[in-house]
Amino acid sequence: MVLKLLVHVNEPERWLIALASITNFLNDVGDKHAAVIVVANGAGVNGLVKGSFTATAIQGEACSIGTGANIPEMEKLAERGVAFLACKNALNARKILPEHLPAFVNVIPAGMTEMVRLQAEGFAYIKP
Repeated sequence: MVLKLLVHVNEPERWLIALASITNFLNDVGDKHAAVIVVANGAGVNGLVKGSFTATAIQGEACSIGTGANIPEMEKLAERGVAFLACKNALNARKILPEHLPAFVNVIPAGMTEMVRLQAEGFAYIKP
């Protein structure tokens, strides 16, 4: 039996707990018995950026984007089969280009639509 897990991250400060929870889940059920998809939208996409820069697209105010601090842990999880998806709408709003993201991150048209679709496919929704 494969357990299907959808992890939703829309706040950058939630990445650490999300990654720890995913690691604990995989360690408990085993990589072969899990399908894990992480959907980042809203400000959560900031945590997927390899470096850091400032954008001014969000409500006309400057905001800090990314630090890359969690990328090594994400990469380890991607190697274990975890899929990382980034909402294109959120990326566009922050002027984040696909080349700002690690190669293991896939860009999807709309995070909300993807989460609804995955839940319809039987994925359990978790928002750390």
